[in-house]
Amino acid sequence: MLRIGIIGTGGIADAHIGGYLAFEEECEITALADVVPGKAEDKARAFDLVRVTAFDDPLAMIASGLVDLVSIATPPSTHAALAIAALDAGVHVLVEKPMAPSLEECDAMLAAQQRSGRMLSVVAQNRFRDDMATLKDIVDSGLLGAISHVRVDSAWWRGLPYYDLWWRGTWEKEGGGCTLNHAIHHIDLLLWLLGSPSEVTAMLANAQHDNAEVEDLSVAILRYDRGLAQLTSSVVHHGQEHAIVIQGANARVSQPFSVIAERSRVDGFPEEGGDAETVSRIEELVAARTPLPHLGHEGQIGDVLGAIRDGRQPVADGDDGRAAVEVVTAIYEAGFERRFVPLPITASDPYYRAGQLVANAPHFFEKTASVLEAAS
Repeated sequence: MLRIGIIGTGGIADAHIGGYLAFEEECEITALADVVPGKAEDKARAFDLVRVTAFDDPLAMIASGLVDLVSIATPPSTHAALAIAALDAGVHVLVEKPMAPSLEECDAMLAAQQRSGRMLSVVAQNRFRDDMATLKDIVDSGLLGAISHVRVDSAWWRGLPYYDLWWRGTWEKEGGGCTLNHAIHHIDLLLWLLGSPSEVTAMLANAQHDNAEVEDLSVAILRYDRGLAQLTSSVVHHGQEHAIVIQGANARVSQPFSVIAERSRVDGFPEEGGDAETVSRIEELVAARTPLPHLGHEGQIGDVLGAIRDGRQPVADGDDGRAAVEVVTAIYEAGFERRFVPLPITASDPYYRAGQLVANAPHFFEKTASVLEAAS
């Protein structure tokens, strides 16, 4: 029976608590920690967790000997220090996205994982969705052929009060804007589907939030072999209509799910009716899929528990978390410097280092409010 601790008891902690409670035969939540006095106790009461020890000091929880695995659900600027402390104490770690604000911090976390021999997983809960797993199966099948273009819309909407929370809207505490903290989900999915790009360029803007230093909109172009991917990261899109559209040599597939395949006439124009055979083959693959038994955070927590039990790597490990941060870093570097950024980013690149982003980032506006708790 694994003993679970959760560090940070804000809104996202609810998803972690619910995920662990779905596997009561394998684990038990034994500790909660939050730096705001009394907040951990309030969360324990809200979930009727009567056998939980509450801490106002996360490091004291890590050192208590009460936990075997911790979920870290705190602001991004704290992820590296907490994860390293836990791993060095012999505790497994599941850390919320983004893994850390810099590649240097990500690598320090990976080094701690290596020397401890414990498991490090980074939250990528959208891999545990049936629609996304369907896209992955289709891409891996080869039925699409060589990939020509991918359009990824990470389209969210947030009002001005969203950035009133004390750590949001600042380069130092949040680590970035919508590219890092919202599109990280879609960036992880893009990397999961296609692997890492070879080159990135981007433009950044703050279109609607004059109470935040960070961007609320970015558009990036990523090079893949002969093809391109187009990523929009936003918290200014009404309707929050997310999409992934993958165009291959043989067919197009998308989420929300749709499949289309063209067939060429002798003059090169598309034949009326398209390629029904290719469409049918893709639809047969989709129909044969077995649905995932657990979804979202619950699905990832189940995978993490299974990885610890079976001594294997989790579906989303520290290297995956780092890869997503690398793409975000390239987008910021390209946007700040107005240039193309090749990947991989090496330790000789100034943007690899912790603090470099904060030093070079534009302040689109200055933060005008700071509250301890988000309004409900």
